[in-house]
Amino acid sequence: MPDLSDIQAITYPDPLAQFVKMSEMVGGHVIEVDAGRDINTLIQERYPEAKEIASNLPEVTIATRNPDTVGHAHDLNGTDVGVIRGMFGVAENGCIWIPQQMKEKAVCFISENLVILLKKSEIVNNMHEAYRRIEFNDYGYGTFISGPSKTADIAQVLVMGAQAARSVTIFLMP
Repeated sequence: MPDLSDIQAITYPDPLAQFVKMSEMVGGHVIEVDAGRDINTLIQERYPEAKEIASNLPEVTIATRNPDTVGHAHDLNGTDVGVIRGMFGVAENGCIWIPQQMKEKAVCFISENLVILLKKSEIVNNMHEAYRRIEFNDYGYGTFISGPSKTADIAQVLVMGAQAARSVTIFLMP
């Protein structure tokens, strides 16, 4: 492997502001959450029509499905909103590191809408910093997610939700 210690990767005077800008540029929606605000209320306000909400996060008490207790990944089909936790975000491109924290990782991709809880103090400048922070747990899987899924492969028409969520909302937590 080459020595990367002398690479001058991009940095930002305000990594949080850059992260928000890039997240919105790729189609995500960012909401800064005030301390003490109830996550469940925020989810219901953002997705009032949602009937099936999948999450294994203890603070998400409105979840109707738990990706740790479903029998198979396909049992998450029809999930309106999946709620997961990001470990850190990257200002350079608006992506978020999501290690697998649930039995069925399909919730990250099969949900029509994805909500990612991310501490606003956990933003790094660039992918060089990000790769130094990647850790795997017992599942041994993780992915970067940046905005909703989209493609314009067919007839150059932009289609949202082609391979994963149609929308991604990032709740920046205190």
